[in-house]
Amino acid sequence: MNKVVLSVIAALSATAAPVFAADMPVKTKPLVPVVAPSPWDVAFGAAGMNDYVFRGVTQSDHKPSVAAYVEPRYNIAPNVQLYAGVSGESIKFANDAAAEIDFYGGIRPTFGPVAFDIGYWYYYYPGGQCFGTGPTQSLAPDCVAGGLPNGNVAKAVASFYEVYGKVAYTVGDFVLGVNEYYSPNFLNTGAWGNYTSGTIKYTAPAALALGSVGWYVSGEFGRQWLGTSDAFYGVPAFPNGIDYKDYNTWNIGLGLTWKVFTLDLRYSDTDLNKGDCNAFTSDPGASGTSDVTPINPSGAGSNWCGATFIAKLSADLTLGSLK
Repeated sequence: MNKVVLSVIAALSATAAPVFAADMPVKTKPLVPVVAPSPWDVAFGAAGMNDYVFRGVTQSDHKPSVAAYVEPRYNIAPNVQLYAGVSGESIKFANDAAAEIDFYGGIRPTFGPVAFDIGYWYYYYPGGQCFGTGPTQSLAPDCVAGGLPNGNVAKAVASFYEVYGKVAYTVGDFVLGVNEYYSPNFLNTGAWGNYTSGTIKYTAPAALALGSVGWYVSGEFGRQWLGTSDAFYGVPAFPNGIDYKDYNTWNIGLGLTWKVFTLDLRYSDTDLNKGDCNAFTSDPGASGTSDVTPINPSGAGSNWCGATFIAKLSADLTLGSLK
């Protein structure tokens, strides 16, 4: 009898166990919806420097300058980004423009280690004043008679635009780049301008970092080709305009990075002599009479295109990095 009872209990246990296990509540983690990253982002930053140099030529009379920018970005694909931006820099121009304000936009496609950047850049210089003498008065009746104190002349409007294309190739810790810019009316002088440069940058890997401070070295060699100005900048030998001198420019520097901050220390120079530099820039501080060239008959010489050391401290970040 006991054997029968035990057999029945065993059978019931065997059949009940699966039913009991199925009825037990199972603890699971709640499903968290996967949120796709936003295609939008905004980059922004600011900088201070002891000299604002553009293609080897000071834009601030070798004096300190400050800058800031904001750049919205939209990723239309994982490897294609659209962008637009505005930036501003403090300057010292011959026409006493109040500042440089840049409006730009373009597209950045990336294919593996190769990154392209194609776009449009407008350089706006508000608040300029016209300084002219002689025949220029009939071309620009708002000019201050007699020109600048050293005899140079400058248009009230220096604003202009460029189109550009860049390509960068990353190989290991190195980035090699080629840049091309073109303007049909460079600095509103009437002369076309074409700038081509090659760049190289080495960014030290984490193993070579200086504690929490990263570093890089970089350099650029470029050539600025320039056409002939309009008659406003003409001289007696060339009354219809002067053929600006093409020139080479180069720079090399060391950068230190910490979080969003970068300290860039750089040497920059060109092969423009002081006379042709004066003809190109209309430097109001140019002086002397010994730097005579065909396009600079006054002989005044400018150091705006000479060697200079640039120390720049900048902060750059994006809204995405703050989340």
